[in-house]
Amino acid sequence: MPFTALGLLPELTRALADRGYTEPTPIQARVIPEILAGRDMLAGAQTGTGKTAGFTLPILQMLNALENPGRTPRALILVPTRELAAQVAESIRSYGKYLRLRTLTIFGGVSINPQIDALRRGADIIVATPGRLLDHAQQRNIDLKQIEMLVLDEADRMLDMGFINDIRRVIRLLPPRRQNMMFSATYSDDIRKLAQGLLHNPIEVEVARRNAAIEAVEQRAYFIAKDEKRALLSHLIKDGDWSQVLVFTRTKHGANRLTKQLEQDGIEAVAIHGNKSQAARTKALADFKANKVRALVATEVASRGLDIKELPYVVNYELPNVPEDYVHRIGRTGRAGATGIAVSLVASDENGLLRDIERVVGKRIAHLQVPKFAPAPPAQYEPPRPQHNQSRGQQGQGNQSRNGRPGQPGGNNNSRRRRQGSSPNAHRQGA
Repeated sequence: MPFTALGLLPELTRALADRGYTEPTPIQARVIPEILAGRDMLAGAQTGTGKTAGFTLPILQMLNALENPGRTPRALILVPTRELAAQVAESIRSYGKYLRLRTLTIFGGVSINPQIDALRRGADIIVATPGRLLDHAQQRNIDLKQIEMLVLDEADRMLDMGFINDIRRVIRLLPPRRQNMMFSATYSDDIRKLAQGLLHNPIEVEVARRNAAIEAVEQRAYFIAKDEKRALLSHLIKDGDWSQVLVFTRTKHGANRLTKQLEQDGIEAVAIHGNKSQAARTKALADFKANKVRALVATEVASRGLDIKELPYVVNYELPNVPEDYVHRIGRTGRAGATGIAVSLVASDENGLLRDIERVVGKRIAHLQVPKFAPAPPAQYEPPRPQHNQSRGQQGQGNQSRNGRPGQPGGNNNSRRRRQGSSPNAHRQGA
């Protein structure tokens, strides 16, 4: 079935053709007509199945039919991370390049002043993280009273990151009559609970079983001592001649340390996590996409929102504490019909985590024999970081991603409580 059969404007189908898209994916074919009909939507789909186009295309079409001389925002798309905000906005601009609609991206980690200037010029569509959007609303930089369409993208991730109170605050700023859409890679019970209070007689679409891993991804596991992981990873990259690999660690400090170690092994690597400035994160991702570096070492901040064309390898250097996060990690490969390989390096204390992951994905992950490899050279000495100037509120944050995922077990309870309402500024760390 071609896109034209969905009733899309010629300007949109032309933009899709420019990108080589001729037929809708299953999620697009099911949700686009319903959104165009004005229905509320609760949709769950595996990552990489085209759900972003599923809501952006009908939004562009409906906004194109509305006159908006003052450029007051009419559509709001809330996302959990800066990377996802940039990716969604890029898709909107690409699909809508033959339409006269303006899209503005709002997130933290960058100066607020250029965003204020852009808001004064007006926009039709706002793509935002909750924290920075609330900053603008508090400063009266943005008027959300004309919003006609609201999208919560990666809604489960926003709940995971403790954004529920921020989402409720944003909703209170919107007009009561509007079209609401919730899109997510997983279809959890918490999502259904949120949907009950937000959506009105919604259409429910789920194109894959709950938490299903991408079938195009070959999943492998190596059982290896923790102190030998780094040497095995370097061996796999070099021996397999991997030109591009996304490596996940649990903590920001761990990502920095592994990046330095890979560079010592002669592998070009760069880290991306919540402590990096937005400029540094953007450059790291651009260099990785351009194959200027072989390894991108990331915390959970990269498990959603990174769209890397034909990424061949994903490595779980450390397994995630939450098994559903494994699905999102490996979903960075095997996208849009391509194949990919996901490798997990499993230490003895991670066996339970692997069993939990296998229950979630509904299959046993292949356990491979560890190949012979040379031991890693001794790591260069890193002097201990001074602790005496650290405030009580800063202690224990080394194991926590700025975007809200827990780090090592036992180090995140205070941060989660702050994020869920104890501190009014906690949400801005992840925005």
